Amino acid sequence: MVMQFQPIGPATRTDQVAFDRKELSVILTLYGRMVAAGEWRDYGISHLSDVAVFSIFRRTAEHPIYRIEKRPRLRERQGMYAVIGMDGQILKRGHDLKTVLRVLERKLIRAVEP
Repeated sequence: MVMQFQPIGPATRTDQVAFDRKELSVILTLYGRMVAAGEWRDYGISHLSDVAVFSIFRRTAEHPIYRIEKRPRLRERQGMYAVIGMDGQILKRGHDLKTVLRVLERKLIRAVEP
């Protein structure tokens, strides 16, 4: 009789998609600027089997106003990064995270009154 042992705990969840350190740095830099501007207040991160999601909230008890998603399966097609609005509409999709996040940086540009 052969016994097989399954690891217990975090080691069993190796099939998750996650943001790496560089990606999180880019996202959190933008997040910090938007918090300083008073636009955003909270965030949440989800690592699932096929997608990693960074959700952005205006207030804590709301639905996310934006979701930044990483889907490695779309790497060869439209690009694995996407910014999705509150209504589920894809605002920008691409292969480069910084380029995709530019759609959110436009919110920081405000007209300066003389």
